[in-house]
Amino acid sequence: MEFFIQHIPTIFALMCTGVFAGLLAGLLGVGGGIVIVPVLYFLFQAFGVSAESAMVVATATSLATIVPTSISSIRAHSSKGNVDFALLKIWGPFILAGVLIGSWLVTRIDGDWLTMLFGIIATLSALNMLFGSKKPIAKNLPGIAGQSVMATNVGLFSSLVGIGGGTLTVPILTFCNYPAHKAVGTAAAVGLLISLPAAFTMLIVGTAPSDAPFGTVGLVNLVGFVCIVPLTVLFAPLGASLASKLDAQKLKKIFAVVLMFTGVRMLGQLFL
Repeated sequence: MEFFIQHIPTIFALMCTGVFAGLLAGLLGVGGGIVIVPVLYFLFQAFGVSAESAMVVATATSLATIVPTSISSIRAHSSKGNVDFALLKIWGPFILAGVLIGSWLVTRIDGDWLTMLFGIIATLSALNMLFGSKKPIAKNLPGIAGQSVMATNVGLFSSLVGIGGGTLTVPILTFCNYPAHKAVGTAAAVGLLISLPAAFTMLIVGTAPSDAPFGTVGLVNLVGFVCIVPLTVLFAPLGASLASKLDAQKLKKIFAVVLMFTGVRMLGQLFL
């Protein structure tokens, strides 16, 4: 009991992260990882963890939280016929290859590199939300060779920065004139293909930094996982119901501005 009382501020902050990620996922359709990683990154530092360690643990913990939430999302999208399993059969092996490389790199490279990469991806994602063209760039997806490059890079970069499939998969597919509703549903399945092997690798192969937050096994903070997942799953439907009552597009632009600020701040912490 004394242990939990001592860590009440941390537990409360982690639970708030789960609520925030769930609401935004349901309200705006953004992946939880793009929210969870920066929140954990700054939160862990507030509790005395170094920036390098905070980023590595935030990345691994985010990927672990994506596993159960993506399973729930796959069921919902699959029931509506919006998961393209034929495409997943092609992309799956290449995604897995990228994930295994990325997961191994996370256990080996300095956290500052991951922070820089996340900052760049977050900033570019925000710019795409704000100014990205809705018109496709190509008439359809490229051949197997082109798709293999796409899938490998989705797996690699997503596992490196702790995000699911949505942040990279949806824009890539829609740029190739792929139906938006199927892109979102298929991205949920891609999220599971990324998060499950990545989280497992970081849990088993990773070594917890000396200043890691309490409850960290490997590189995954299990306390964060337990606090975040139930609330993310609980509040995502609430966010979805709010989306029908609020101006989701306007809120998405506000989120994009916040995301850009977050990405720039993470880069600024490295270079300023």
